[in-house]
Amino acid sequence: MPHTALHARRRVPTAEELGGIPWLAVLEGPARVRAVAALVVSDAEPGDFICRIGRPVTYWFGLVEGLLKMGNDSREGDTMTFAGLPPGGWFGEGTVLKRETYRYNIQALRRSVVAGLPADDFHWLLDHSIGFNRFVMNQLNERLAQFIAALETDRLNSPDARVARSLAALFNPVLYPGVRDVLRITQQELAYLVGLSRQRVNQALAVLQAQGLIRVEYGGVRVLQLQALRQVQGL
Repeated sequence: MPHTALHARRRVPTAEELGGIPWLAVLEGPARVRAVAALVVSDAEPGDFICRIGRPVTYWFGLVEGLLKMGNDSREGDTMTFAGLPPGGWFGEGTVLKRETYRYNIQALRRSVVAGLPADDFHWLLDHSIGFNRFVMNQLNERLAQFIAALETDRLNSPDARVARSLAALFNPVLYPGVRDVLRITQQELAYLVGLSRQRVNQALAVLQAQGLIRVEYGGVRVLQLQALRQVQGL
């Protein structure tokens, strides 16, 4: 893995961790055997970088447990967050496909378990598994829709709507199948992802809960009406 500390912590995944990797289910025979043998996991600490801008791609990464953010630094030195990455999500397939250097940073917001499939094995699976090809194509298609939606969210004037749309993005069942109905996230972590203060995020969550769209639970948020959450309008 590209970060020295993460690379030093790499280990063989447990059976439970393998069970949380969604695309393994589409592999059969030699393809599955090769993938399982190639996969590694690493325990990331808060603030650790999984990917850094300008570094060559070495792995296709996924999140088994924890929370990551994808972002960049502006010329003024501010941090811009593109997306949050909850459990079950795999990311960077476009970069691996083109064997480019990274154009974004991926950083751990809390202690996380990150999985990695070496780039060479990723390309071998593309050449030998129709099921894997379909999975990756679905990922790319869903990712495009996600970033189009993110651009629209950034233009919203209503903080309540920004929090609603950002939350809905984290509950995407295709990109993040590990989340299901409840996302384990703190208000401070959500504030980092949305770009608002923790206090303003708290107010927005209260409004969305009063509307019956979500329920704030201990240590997380439960979505009650996902489609309605996606359609919350700005001022």
